[in-house]
Amino acid sequence: MQHLIPRKYCFIAGMLLLAGIVLPGCVRGQLGRDSSDQYYNGMVVCAYPDAAKVGVEILKKGGNAVDAAVAVQFALAVTLPEAGNIGGGGFMVYRSGRGQTNTLDFREKAPATASANMYLDSAGNVIPGMSLSTHQASGVPGSVDGMIQAHKKYGKLKWADLVEPAIRLARDGFKVTKRLADDLNRNAADFQKRNPGKKYFLKDTKWQEGDLLVQDDLANTLELIKDKGRDGFYAGKVADMLIAEMQTGKGMITKEDLKNYHSVWRKPIVGMYKDYKIITMPPPSSGGIALLQLLHSVEKYPLSKWGFNKDSTVQVIVEAERRVYADRSKYLGDPDFYKVPVDSLLRPAYIDSRMKSFDWAAATPSSSIQAGSFVGYESDQTTHYSIVDREGNAVSITTTLNGSFGSKIVVAGAGFLLNNEMDDFSSKQGVPNMYGLVGGKANSIQPGKRMLSSMTPTIVEKGGKLFMVVGTPGGSTIITSVFQTILNVIEFNKSMQSAVSAKRFHHQWLPDVVNTEKDALDSLTIDKLTKKGYKINPGAGIGRVDAILVTKWGYYQGGADPRGDDTKMGW
Repeated sequence: MQHLIPRKYCFIAGMLLLAGIVLPGCVRGQLGRDSSDQYYNGMVVCAYPDAAKVGVEILKKGGNAVDAAVAVQFALAVTLPEAGNIGGGGFMVYRSGRGQTNTLDFREKAPATASANMYLDSAGNVIPGMSLSTHQASGVPGSVDGMIQAHKKYGKLKWADLVEPAIRLARDGFKVTKRLADDLNRNAADFQKRNPGKKYFLKDTKWQEGDLLVQDDLANTLELIKDKGRDGFYAGKVADMLIAEMQTGKGMITKEDLKNYHSVWRKPIVGMYKDYKIITMPPPSSGGIALLQLLHSVEKYPLSKWGFNKDSTVQVIVEAERRVYADRSKYLGDPDFYKVPVDSLLRPAYIDSRMKSFDWAAATPSSSIQAGSFVGYESDQTTHYSIVDREGNAVSITTTLNGSFGSKIVVAGAGFLLNNEMDDFSSKQGVPNMYGLVGGKANSIQPGKRMLSSMTPTIVEKGGKLFMVVGTPGGSTIITSVFQTILNVIEFNKSMQSAVSAKRFHHQWLPDVVNTEKDALDSLTIDKLTKKGYKINPGAGIGRVDAILVTKWGYYQGGADPRGDDTKMGW
């Protein structure tokens, strides 16, 4: 028989453990197998250890989850140049300790001179690389404005105190990990080619683990943001340098674009999976709608009975993913420009109807699946961080430059990378983007429009209380990675770290293939699925999930993805 331990006594017991005092076995068992991974006052899980440390220090100084998120965002702009940014954008899902929720859209926008056919040649074909590796690939950045708006609405500490740690990291330098050193070496030729006359991220010898990366120009830019807030980036010296950089490569962003950029507070997408409330991101994220569709699609099946990554489990999940991504291609876009049929897409009867064509005997060919129809309808590199504070305020933020290091073009004098988010638009109907995703009119290019995203920052409640904070980078695999991580906890009873570390698989309608991580499926499962017509493609890692679980004792338990340099820290 279990004896429930009140939260306050659990805290005392944890302190005794840390002090080296041995506790009775029954009490140790209630604290969990790894009490060092359970924190009471707050937790940060993000993609780089130095940034995680910054976030925890802000929490210790009395900052709340939003304060820590702002500090982590700017620290990642320094320590994670391939994805952390001030030159990109993202989404935030927020839940207060009292249960109030909100979402912030600081996604990039198309410049005013953008047009639907801007990446097509005279024959109407997509010009290779133009939406990825040129100055024309960049949307108007939203990250700085997003952090300013988040802090203005929910922050406690002074703005300058939140930006200062990133300035120190940029000015003094930080030690690069082996993974970052390898990434910098791998991309050196592109940095050199796309940045003539610049030396950013380059050195005379190869980068080695432990080398110091100093970024003086970026530090100066962050100083201006610290001192002048929004005007430190969207006006003045930094804006001048950004426009000058645009002019060197026929880029489209103008001072007027920068002046007119504003983040948008949006109503969260909310739904249920069994007894769990899912709070997630609305359009222009496709992630929230897709996640709820996926969860409802599999809800009636006994996944926990079948088991983790077993053939029946995989088959149901793949067939749900196939149908949801088909819907994504047609119906999802910027709601400020396109009427997204949110209610219709999330109607249980509609989702159930989509799964009726599922046949246990054989895979459903993607060629036979199109976006659904309903009455009344009118025609890799990203990063995520999850933070919870001692009052239970929770923040789930996914932010991106799109490709690794974005366009790989650095703003001369300002030291930050430009995004290549314009590739997330549909350059031409039916033509896939860099992640193999196809789209149509809903996600066509228009001036001032936000491009569709797969980012899926999410918060989960159970019984009216905070249960999980979760998200990941990964392009088109973001949605399925978040989906499978939630199932790993709820259906397969995994700890937060085990749920994050677990091997994943992914299907996105087109191309019609099940991509899996190495050893994600055993040979018997692969054989059963292959005989039913599924094309299994083992490959590289999928996603880098960073998540926090609230245990039944009220402690925060982190899951930092081992696929990257991701780090969990708490106090």
